[in-house]
Amino acid sequence: MKLAVLDLGTNTFHLLIVEVRNDGSTARIFKSKIAVKLGEGAIQDKYIAPVPFARGINTLKHYVEVISKHRPEKIYAFATSGIRSAKNGKKFIAAAKKEAGIKIKVIPGEREAELICFGVRQCVDLGDSPHLIMDIGGGSTEFVIASRKKIFWKKSFDIGASRLLAEFKPSNPVTASEVNSIEKYLSEVLVPLNNALEKFPVDELIGSSGSFDTLAEMIGWKYHKRNVLKNVRSYRFNIDEYFHLHTQLLKSTTEQRMKMKGLIRMRVDMIVIASICTNYILEKFNLEKMTVSKYALKEGAVWEIISKMLLPEMKAKPKTGNS
Repeated sequence: MKLAVLDLGTNTFHLLIVEVRNDGSTARIFKSKIAVKLGEGAIQDKYIAPVPFARGINTLKHYVEVISKHRPEKIYAFATSGIRSAKNGKKFIAAAKKEAGIKIKVIPGEREAELICFGVRQCVDLGDSPHLIMDIGGGSTEFVIASRKKIFWKKSFDIGASRLLAEFKPSNPVTASEVNSIEKYLSEVLVPLNNALEKFPVDELIGSSGSFDTLAEMIGWKYHKRNVLKNVRSYRFNIDEYFHLHTQLLKSTTEQRMKMKGLIRMRVDMIVIASICTNYILEKFNLEKMTVSKYALKEGAVWEIISKMLLPEMKAKPKTGNS
């Protein structure tokens, strides 16, 4: 059986197509991500502007062509913060159905956090003790405190990199006072996280995909002359290397970042905000370990769909052939 999952984020639309074997394991058939930047120009007004609106629909049309070639039996499309919080989000969903034939399910922030956790667990053995998972999106950032088997706490905050960029409009390069303002804002918004970590202490940050992938790739090329994420599902940061890179990012201009190896064009502006958020969490909660998981929401959705829906269906089907 083939399964297609679309993760429709604020900055990026992802498509993952897998083949599900009889034992529930999967083989990846197709994986793609396309920058759509739904929040461009109007995210602070909670609105999808006409140009990114059209860009998003055209991306879905392209993905439908890809999906039709692979003919999966089941297709799932999940929308997160960019569509969830937009005043014209329902209009986008209707257009996706009418023009691309894609039925989108908008999921709440805590549900998004849960699926991210399921994805991370496929890459990182969280063991029995709580770990802090962080996923920096364009519109929202999700935090989950979880172990291998249990989710202790989860919450989504509207502090995605695109949203913070639109709110603070940092200079080029960002100034110390701007960094302080962002950190002060984070301290006010993240009070629930602070309270949760007092109840469930952790010593490691697990960064999920996106910006953390970028930070790992930049560190790999800068300090190790290679792509450290190639052929692996997770990567443990050398924390000193991260702090050195963070300092460099704060001092850098857009033009300088454009030349940094491992930093894709779409994240040239957002990576500074993402690193400010990451550094804040590490320092605020005295975390000395950080790992990136290459799996996130879409992989978590695949795991849940298979384990809770497809496997029971497959087991329920009568077997054919000679007994």
